[in-house]
This record gives sequence, C-alpha cells and structure tokens, in this order.
Amino acid sequence: MKKLKSGVANSTVNRMLALLRAVLRRASSEWEWIKTAPRIRLLKEPVRRVRFLTLVEAQRLLSHLPEQIALMATFSLATGLRKSNVTGLQWSQIDMQRCVAWVHPDQSKTRKAIAVPLNLDAMRVLALCKGRHPVYPFASPGHMCVSISTSVWKRALADAGIEDFRWHDLRHTWASWHVQNGTPLNVLQELGGWESSEMVRRYAHFSAGHLVAYAERLPKVIE
Repeated sequence: MKKLKSGVANSTVNRMLALLRAVLRRASSEWEWIKTAPRIRLLKEPVRRVRFLTLVEAQRLLSHLPEQIALMATFSLATGLRKSNVTGLQWSQIDMQRCVAWVHPDQSKTRKAIAVPLNLDAMRVLALCKGRHPVYPFASPGHMCVSISTSVWKRALADAGIEDFRWHDLRHTWASWHVQNGTPLNVLQELGGWESSEMVRRYAHFSAGHLVAYAERLPKVIE
C-alpha cells in the first residue's frame, strides 16, 4: 500500500510482489525454511493498447532522425530487437553470409539465446555500418558506447507529427506488421524471443484473415 500511495503503477508493485512470491515458494518447496508459502495476489493491471506506426509514419519518423539513430531505428523495425539488444549488438554476434544474428542468454530478457534472422532491410543497415567501428555496428567512430539521445528522439517525433510513441514501440510496430502480413503467432513468439504465448496474444487482433470465411457464413441481409 505504501508503494501505491507513493504514486507507482500497479505493474511496478506486481514485479516486486512476483519476486517476493517466488522467494517464498522456494523457501517452502526447496529450502524448507517455512512450511507453506503464503498466498500473494497480484494487483490488476490495465490492458494497454498496442502502439504502432503505419509504414508511412515510420518512414516519416526515420527521415527526421539523425543518420546513426535512423539506422538503429530501421534495424529495430526490421528485427524487433529491444533497445538494449540493438545498442549492445556486436559484430561478433552477426553472420552476414547466413543473414543471421543472435542474442546471448545474458543479454536476453528471458535469459535464453535468441536467433535473429536478418531480412533485406536489416542487411542493408549493417552494410551501411561496415567500417564504422570494429566492435559495435552502431557506435560512432571514436566512441566505445552506443546511446540514443532522448531529446533527439522527442524532437524527431515532434517534427514527424507523431505523439505518444516510445522507442520500445518500434518492437510493437515490428510485431504488428508481422501479424498484419500473415505471420502466425507461434512463429512471431519465436522470432521475438517471448517466453509466454500470452505476450504474443496482444497482437492477435491484427490478424483476422482466417476468420473472413466464417464471417461469410451468415445469411445475406442485403440482396
């Protein structure tokens, strides 16, 4: 209750409760420190809409970003990689001949390795980054770290006329585009490295093509 009164969101409190619940369960089942773990209920979280861009909006945004950040954003739209996986990507994790990259388990949110197939856009971006830095594709010459300026990002959004859009929404855009173009949800789950199918179900409403035949089964009202 103290956390809620401080103004944090239910999702923030739930992450703390989930960790506490996991520790108590292990204390009961594995460590035998307590007889039974108390029941901890998570708070209800609002279901947020998926924020994504149309192709025209994405192209407009990219045109207002500085070249280096535009390349990173394009790569994110092409692969669905999270921000940290793009900024931390190294040439040693990329096989240009096989058109594939990979995320190591310690770099993954699920602590599992992720194979990242590289489509034509992703390959074009990497080709443009060749020779810039010996370790990081998206690092500037003479710099060892990769960063994305919040002020530059916000200014580009304003110039492009786009509101309420975070960098992470590039991943939502990638997933939404996939589903809209017929990628099955189980394939999307593997491509995105999601551990739970529930995380992928949020994009299900973008794909209704397989339901059209059933919609046509109703009797015709207008002849």
